[in-house]
Amino acid sequence: MATLTQPAGPFALGTFSAEDGQPFPGLLAKGRVLDLSRALAWAPSEVRAVVDRWEDVLPVLHVLAAEDALDWRPLEGLRVHAPLEPRQIFQSGANYRQHVIDLEVAHRSPDDPRTVEEARAEIAAIMDRRAAEDLPYVFIGLPTTIAGPYDDVVLPAWAEQPDWELELAAVIAKPAYRVSVEEALEYVAGYTIANDLTDRATVFRRDMKAIGTDWLRCKNAPGFTPLGPWLVPAESIADPGDLRVTLKLNGETMQDESTKDMLFGVARLVSYISQTARLLPGDLVLTGSPAGNGIHWGRLLRDGDVMEGSITGMGVQRTRCVEETA
Repeated sequence: MATLTQPAGPFALGTFSAEDGQPFPGLLAKGRVLDLSRALAWAPSEVRAVVDRWEDVLPVLHVLAAEDALDWRPLEGLRVHAPLEPRQIFQSGANYRQHVIDLEVAHRSPDDPRTVEEARAEIAAIMDRRAAEDLPYVFIGLPTTIAGPYDDVVLPAWAEQPDWELELAAVIAKPAYRVSVEEALEYVAGYTIANDLTDRATVFRRDMKAIGTDWLRCKNAPGFTPLGPWLVPAESIADPGDLRVTLKLNGETMQDESTKDMLFGVARLVSYISQTARLLPGDLVLTGSPAGNGIHWGRLLRDGDVMEGSITGMGVQRTRCVEETA
């Protein structure tokens, strides 16, 4: 069942279903949901189809959201799924200054001669140099990791150190290839919440250290990216570079940081990715996670844990961790 969390702006998009019913693309406004597969003449079957026509459909959505004489349904009683199914997921790593410093210090070699203070200062200088050189670190995730904002998260039996990473995710509105930083935000339809779960024990290859990171293994288990609850139009978010990202574990705040701490903002990430790859409508650009992960606290995820993630103006997702059963 859905929990009412009012997003910023007059409306948001989501994917809903009645109990045991077929999921449908919905317009959320004033605590009510309108089935867009019936309200729009071309009967889109999913939210991504709506995003495919974003520039044309956005004015129509404004009109529908303001119209009371339609077949609105109460949000309460509907199941909320991930807001959309992306074709591609691009994930930015090491994009929050404080987060990177914390991780690098935590992963120091036992024989590292530097003091903690010396290590932090050196890593901070590297981060500042990266930001100045405009070289984000981006890798690719699988759409099969997407789960709903209230679904259980299954912790694989092989995952020794499962961790949380709450992130702002940008949703692409139209094909983007080799776009400039200045025009990049014109290609963003809206924003949503993503929790990019990671098994810290398998981030680095133990058998071939020269290969480096193993993103397939550590991040791409089924359901490792709870998404949503809503796709909030970009026009309703005044500044994606000034939002609060907060994750609570069993009610205790673990992450609480502003997107101001990002080394590379949304525009720079979208532009950077587009220099190599062609971004498509509905694609996700995950912008990295702030400080406060489990590896920092020395407390990783386990069976029964409840994560509550929120970002300013985007609602709240709540997911419970369950151990994998045979």
